[in-house]
Amino acid sequence: MKDELIKRFVSYAQMDTQSNEESDTCPSTPGQMELARKLVDELQQLGLTEVTVDEHAYVMATLPANTDKEVPTIGFLAHLDTATDFTGANVKPQIVENYDGGDIVLNKELNVVLSVDSFPELTEYKGHTLITTDGTTLLGADNKAGIAEIMTAMAYLVAHPEIKHGKIRVAFTPDEEIGRGPHKFDVAAFGASYAYTVDGGPIGELVYESFNAAAAKITFKGVNVHPGTAKGKMVHSSKIAMAFHLRLPAGEAPEFTEGYEGFYHLTSMQGTAEQSKLAYIIRDFDRASFENRKANISAIVEEFKSTYGVENVLLEMNDQYYNMREKVEPVRHIVDIAHEAMENLGITPVILPVRGGTDGSQLSYMGLPTPNIFTGGENFHGKFEYASVDVMLKAVNVIVEIARLFEQKA
Repeated sequence: MKDELIKRFVSYAQMDTQSNEESDTCPSTPGQMELARKLVDELQQLGLTEVTVDEHAYVMATLPANTDKEVPTIGFLAHLDTATDFTGANVKPQIVENYDGGDIVLNKELNVVLSVDSFPELTEYKGHTLITTDGTTLLGADNKAGIAEIMTAMAYLVAHPEIKHGKIRVAFTPDEEIGRGPHKFDVAAFGASYAYTVDGGPIGELVYESFNAAAAKITFKGVNVHPGTAKGKMVHSSKIAMAFHLRLPAGEAPEFTEGYEGFYHLTSMQGTAEQSKLAYIIRDFDRASFENRKANISAIVEEFKSTYGVENVLLEMNDQYYNMREKVEPVRHIVDIAHEAMENLGITPVILPVRGGTDGSQLSYMGLPTPNIFTGGENFHGKFEYASVDVMLKAVNVIVEIARLFEQKA
């Protein structure tokens, strides 16, 4: 199974499926459709049924039940795209067998080193088989590790009919990294009572709490005049934008927060004297605090409008997803089953709030309660990203055990 899992993951990782927030298509990039079609072929070869892909790159398939019991249909999901933070083109995965616990030279020529000093958790993977980048791209374990794990679990269940399970649905979705993953997902067509995203990090992660999330874009318009004659005439929009940012609480940013603490995160800025733009994401676990953060942004915008003119400060703000806990708590048994599956396999469950979101955040509010389980990836979204094959194999086993437990408890 190990070689099969590595082969799948590497083949997926080498495909450029980075999403694009500036695109208004779905999927936002053509590479995602290419991977979707590849997965359709592989699902059909595995013998799954009802294998479909629509024009938006949503892949669905069925592993039929092999029991006479009335078992709820469960689903497993992962996303096709990789993050926009760092290039996902020309990914060249490197395999480190029997990792020795020391620094890993990712790229000797560029002197890119995955060091224990910078990433002390590396020592926990001594003896593991690791897959790393070559130091020039992200790896794409978020979420191609999850795709590989779901595919390998389905292959295992097909090959081991003695493991009884109910109907299982799998799905692979586009554009999760830009917050659009479930936007065109047909929950009714998927037909599952419950689902799990396989989109977490280190071993044991079991997540059913996510941020409440919003995005805000603020445009500042100024007046550009030749600097030699600008006195009393120039209105520098970039300086107005900087003044706006300084009005936000300096300590309430990702680099200063952890656990259940929320934040404002400046994701991009661009500008000239004539026009400038700031883009933020707003995050908080508590709904009331989340609403207060949005209200604070709006209040500062209104203040700047009164100073610089209503037409010169423009705000676009929209909610992206909400804390899934509200929808998962009433069916807490699905978390308990995942918890039990991990314990049965000797894995210590680590129940944490995810300081981000998964497709499950939106799907849970669409009527499909969907907690999240680990994949074995670390340092997502950058050149120091890596994944433990040993932990990935454990994720495969957890998927299989969840399916078995649902049948056993029916």
